Formats: sequence, structure tokens, C-alpha cells
Amino acid sequence: MKIAEKFNLSERQVDRVIAMAWEDRTTFEAIEYQFGLTEKDVIKFMQEQMHPRNWRKWRARVQGRKTKHQKLRNFESGRFKSSRQRQITGNRISKKKY
Repeated sequence: MKIAEKFNLSERQVDRVIAMAWEDRTTFEAIEYQFGLTEKDVIKFMQEQMHPRNWRKWRARVQGRKTKHQKLRNFESGRFKSSRQRQITGNRISKKKY
């Protein structure tokens, strides 16, 4: 039985799991929390969904990557923000007069 059928994933959910698995900053724990797939399930799912050559590329990329495992991360939130970076001001374009 395929993983998508086992977890009753829709086509949209399948696409989202694949996108999350490719993203470097999305952890396996986040995928498990959202869809119920463990790391082993995600690996098997990706193998079922992808061309063998692309799966090998993905597997080599993910293996040993610290950002894919919550416990191995050495930072708390996902992204770094410089103290010199400007604040977003309500999505207004400053100094523009209409």
C-alpha cells in the first residue's frame, strides 16, 4: 500500500508534503505534526512519488542536514534577522504621495 493511500492524502496534500520535504528549513517533525508522516514515512513517500534519479538527489541532500531535524538545530526560530534591518511599516510605500 502506498503512503499517500495509507494516510489518505489528497492530491493537494501530496504536493504540499513534497514541497515541505524539499524545503531545507522545514523539519521532519513539522511534516509529522501536520500530516502524521514520520521521517521514515516521508522517505518512503518521496521514493514512491519521485523519479529514481531525483529521489537520490533529494536523499543525498537531506541526509545529515541539521535543519531537517528539530533536535539538531542550533537556532530557535527559522530565520536570522539583522538588527540593522528596517521594520516593515504596514506595507506602505514611504515618501510616496498620491
